[in-house]
Amino acid sequence: MSLKHLLWRMGFGPRTKSWENWSALPPETWWPKLRDESLPAPQHFDVADGTIKGLLMGVGELGKMEKRDLDKEQKRQIRKQSREDLQNLNLLWLEEMTHSKAQLREKMAFFWHGHFASRNINILYQQQLLTVLREHALGNFADLLRGVSKSGAMISFLNNQQNKKQHPNENFAREVMELFTLGRGNYTENDVKEAARAFTGWSHRLDGEFVFRQRDHDTGSKTVLGKTGNFDGDELLDILLEKRETARFIARKLYKFLVNETLVPEERIIWLGDRFFDSGYKIMRLLEDIVRSDWFYAPENVGSKIKSPVELWVGIRRAIPLELADPESQLVLQKALGQILFYPPNVAGWPGGRNWIDSSSLMLRLRIPQLLYSNQDLDVRGKTDDDQQMGEAAKGQMRRLSAIMDWQPSIDLFAKTPDNELIGKLAEFLWAVPVKNLSPRSVAKKHRP
Repeated sequence: MSLKHLLWRMGFGPRTKSWENWSALPPETWWPKLRDESLPAPQHFDVADGTIKGLLMGVGELGKMEKRDLDKEQKRQIRKQSREDLQNLNLLWLEEMTHSKAQLREKMAFFWHGHFASRNINILYQQQLLTVLREHALGNFADLLRGVSKSGAMISFLNNQQNKKQHPNENFAREVMELFTLGRGNYTENDVKEAARAFTGWSHRLDGEFVFRQRDHDTGSKTVLGKTGNFDGDELLDILLEKRETARFIARKLYKFLVNETLVPEERIIWLGDRFFDSGYKIMRLLEDIVRSDWFYAPENVGSKIKSPVELWVGIRRAIPLELADPESQLVLQKALGQILFYPPNVAGWPGGRNWIDSSSLMLRLRIPQLLYSNQDLDVRGKTDDDQQMGEAAKGQMRRLSAIMDWQPSIDLFAKTPDNELIGKLAEFLWAVPVKNLSPRSVAKKHRP
């Protein structure tokens, strides 16, 4: 068993300040400790500026809210303030990932953030969705699916407020089936059309609160996945959860996220998925099955993953405690590396794996320690994306990645290590794969450009 492997896969890597305490524990206590520290309910993030809340309060009675009775100036103010607040939410969540003891919860919330990808610049919707993800990250998938499906962020992003009995919109139903539950190939086009009818009337108010509009709902009989009835949206979700294919689809995706992106034995997925299904979709049960399996620590699964930009950056911050002079430089770093929290490329989320690596991003990954140590400028002139560049699409972005490093935890950790063993010990701490017989010369030769 490898403690580093466990902390990287089920969290964001070892923290220098607590490494000695962790490594002194018996191996059989590692997982229970990691699990139990994530059981307390998370603190809700609320960064929405008073400007937005004030505008919503000023809209007046419920009827106006439902009609979205805002003038152009109010809408412009909301968009501008939402972009700023989304940056604050991004940075706040990064801090929680870095410092929280609830590593398992935040890592799983990060996984669900990619699985239930929603690109929406409304801060109220996004922080409501994040609350759902973090509260249900380790709970029951059925509750999580229902909470996400009724969120203003997802209904708005997938256009279900336009899904009415007179003119059904299939977008929401299709993505719920293809990306959130069954997976492609386990339903027909007619299933999508009929499911869309079940979701008619599902909408949200201006503040993101779910509302069922009875007048827009198709009450007629529908046939979905072999079942016939006057289904509504909740009953349709039940039908999807009754299929073992849903449990296996989630098990496969989580296996790739936590274990191995390329070596995915089918019999292992079926075993995990069926146990997940039989448990009534208990997420913690699925995680227990993964962590307590011998293959989780098999050599082919250790050090096999390419870290996402967020995992890489948070892991660096946990290994080297630092205080950033310009916290917003982290937004530019995320853009340069190709992953900005709350801005997935599409509803399928980030593709991951080798997609994280190209000639530009690989060199930047290697340069991050140098940029931090030397207080260098980070110059980003990537692809134009007005949402991600917060209205600065035509310009490049330059921020200084400057930080005060707290080296004392590292000094304390390696204080008793002889000089001739120091590089090897550092490598053992920082690298996921085992390191043997390393000397300064061999390390230099191994990493020579």
